[in-house]
Amino acid sequence: MLAKNSKYFIFVILLGGICGTILGDLIGTRFSNFVFLKSAYTIGTSKPLILDLKIMSLTLGVSFNINIMTIIGIVLAILLYRKH
Repeated sequence: MLAKNSKYFIFVILLGGICGTILGDLIGTRFSNFVFLKSAYTIGTSKPLILDLKIMSLTLGVSFNINIMTIIGIVLAILLYRKH
């Protein structure tokens, strides 16, 4: 089982990534010079794995859309966590 601090650390990293992605989309949309902040790179499976058991169907797949601001948001979240 994860310790309480580990759960908080994972939450802070996810929050930093989400905020960084939203900020990158906003800046990339508003300013034409910073369109590169909006472009995302997809990491993960292109097609999900489908397991059909006749009574139930199970679909598995993972995909991450990462841009530059996501990485910056995660790094800033880690730095703020360490200072806390």
